[in-house]
Amino acid sequence: MNLRVDLHLHTTASDGRWPPERLVAEVRQAGIGLFAVTDHDSLDSLAPTLCLVRGSGLRLLPGVELSSQWEGQWYHLLAYGVDGQDADFRAFVAANQARLRQVGDDAIALLVQAGWPIPLDEYETYTWDRRRGGWKALNFLLDYGFCADLPGYFALFHEVGFPPTHFATPPEVIAAVRRAGGVVILAHPGAYFTNGLDRARLDRLIEAGVQGLECYSSHHDAARTGELVDYCRRRDLLITGG
Repeated sequence: MNLRVDLHLHTTASDGRWPPERLVAEVRQAGIGLFAVTDHDSLDSLAPTLCLVRGSGLRLLPGVELSSQWEGQWYHLLAYGVDGQDADFRAFVAANQARLRQVGDDAIALLVQAGWPIPLDEYETYTWDRRRGGWKALNFLLDYGFCADLPGYFALFHEVGFPPTHFATPPEVIAAVRRAGGVVILAHPGAYFTNGLDRARLDRLIEAGVQGLECYSSHHDAARTGELVDYCRRRDLLITGG
């Protein structure tokens, strides 16, 4: 049986451009039979998407992409098969979402401290069309002409530095996901290992409880994908893509 799969999709609940209705329509149009909504630190689109696929023949794997931090490195951990109604897990995700929003607010504050003429009162009340994708700080700086695109946004912080972040560690994320009945996959490993595959660091994440790798990703070329697949097969890990 051949089944088209995409296990890494975002909606307007985080930085995606499509609300659940549009996402489901696009999934169907693409001939995908199994998919996962994995918004950054948000479960808001899970219930609406479940309603949309009910009786449609499409299969949805509940998921979320959780921000995590360990030894100075920011990791994205994909949680699949979680109980989206679990109160403790929802609270964990909500706390992560609050931290993620704080990063954007702190980024704006850093620019203000560096002398950028940013109208903070307007930032506080700023809203944007979520179908644009991205996040509040990014869209605000785009709309006010401080940057022209995503690379330009990050370039603003090369001199002033990036705000400190305080996300849960991978072991803490893994424990929360497992209590909610899910499994944990390391998202797009190539985003963290830009100078070659750091097998020692991967080993530590696996020992901490990561159960697989997102081997197939736009972050990876064919050679990197092959390395990751080989690593997973040698360690008997789950292999995902999206």
